[in-house]
Amino acid sequence: MSKHPALRVAFIHPDLGIGGAERLVVDAALGLQARGHKVDIYTSHHDPNHCFEETKDGQLQVHHVIPPFPRSLKGKFHILFAHARHLHLTAHLLSSSAPKYDVYFVDQLSTCIPFLRHLGNTRIVFYCHFPDKLLANGAFIEGENRQKVGLLKRVYRFPMDWLEEITTRQADIILANSKFTARVTKAYFKSIRRPLRVVYPGINISAYEATVNPSDPDNMAVLSDKPTLLSLNRFEQKKNAALAVKAFARLKLMRPSQSLRLVLAGGFDPRLKDNTLTLSSLIDLTKSLSLTYNITTPPSNDKPLNIPTLDMTSNDPDILILLNFTTSQRTALLSSPSTLALLYTPANEHFGIGPVEAMVCGVPVLACDSGGPTESVLDGPPEQRTGWLRTPDPEVWADALLEIVLLSTSERRSMADRAKARARDLFSMDAMGREIERALNEAVGMGDVPRLAWNAWMMFFGFLLAYFIGPLVLPS
Repeated sequence: MSKHPALRVAFIHPDLGIGGAERLVVDAALGLQARGHKVDIYTSHHDPNHCFEETKDGQLQVHHVIPPFPRSLKGKFHILFAHARHLHLTAHLLSSSAPKYDVYFVDQLSTCIPFLRHLGNTRIVFYCHFPDKLLANGAFIEGENRQKVGLLKRVYRFPMDWLEEITTRQADIILANSKFTARVTKAYFKSIRRPLRVVYPGINISAYEATVNPSDPDNMAVLSDKPTLLSLNRFEQKKNAALAVKAFARLKLMRPSQSLRLVLAGGFDPRLKDNTLTLSSLIDLTKSLSLTYNITTPPSNDKPLNIPTLDMTSNDPDILILLNFTTSQRTALLSSPSTLALLYTPANEHFGIGPVEAMVCGVPVLACDSGGPTESVLDGPPEQRTGWLRTPDPEVWADALLEIVLLSTSERRSMADRAKARARDLFSMDAMGREIERALNEAVGMGDVPRLAWNAWMMFFGFLLAYFIGPLVLPS
């Protein structure tokens, strides 16, 4: 319980699905509740069949404000409609019927900040996962030139990138999920002159220590006595799950006598083209490497996905593809004695909660040698190691996997102890909750929000009007 007075806190998150950002929001809200604060979550999208259990089982109060805008128009203007939906959510919070809060916790989209701050006279803490400006043209790779795009897209993106920067800097306190994100954000948002405070995502350690029911139909569908390599990621191209498949195929050639399997588990949304294309490409890759596969969803899912069964192997496949896993399935896989390692494939990941989840359960981690995992995983001398950091090359990863597979029982036990201790010290939900609480109290302690000059408001509203109306009246 906190020593500070209880706060009324509203979390604002655009799409409360299954992913690392959503996991952070859920765990941060739970952490603040445990410290005695009143927490509500507001979102423009919440599907009970594609979300974390805590958002639908009564542990958290979620307000799903359904917007009148689609996600896109004929596959275009995704960011435009994302911000339109966000402004609709903002308008709901500013309505006279909406509850009043002491402070807002905003992440991912910053468009709402000046409205909630100045019209709502409420302080804002913004949590920066990574600037959208750097992700619009594909995965961001530090030190490399950004991908060149056409003139029309540059014209379209320029005002949106400008809007992201000026609204982000209006937050009273800006947090970042890693030193990597803080450094890159400061480098590309040059008008933000104050430092970004790093608050690592924390996880609910007790949830990973829960007793697994092996007779639960969900768990029975994914557990196996076969030595297992596990990948936990959304089915998005930038997550590069193909690296895990290629490295696994090479490992099987190196260890032909050993029975191994790979589990690719993650959030999958059939509404998103990137998700469906990524799944299709992984299936094609698996077939090209002469590996068998099966695709499954939790039996408890009320609305199972319509998955074509062509060429699938239901009995003992090389690769099990698990869509929209449950919390119980995640814990069962990470705590299973058959699980040899977690393969965390994204390069330049902003933080990456997957390695921390594995470390909590004492599972060795193999991750890319860039971005957030370089802060969470220790690839030092053998007596300090909690995992391996390697360049994203299938041959290099296969060699690292061979090391992991050949670990002795004592080496594996020692590494598990080190990993668990590091996760508890740096990445617990209590540590995250304490730091977020400190930021929220600091923001509230700043007092009333200064009034914004009338001419600045006119310029801001004029920009929004031009930006949101323009694409609807001009040819695309």
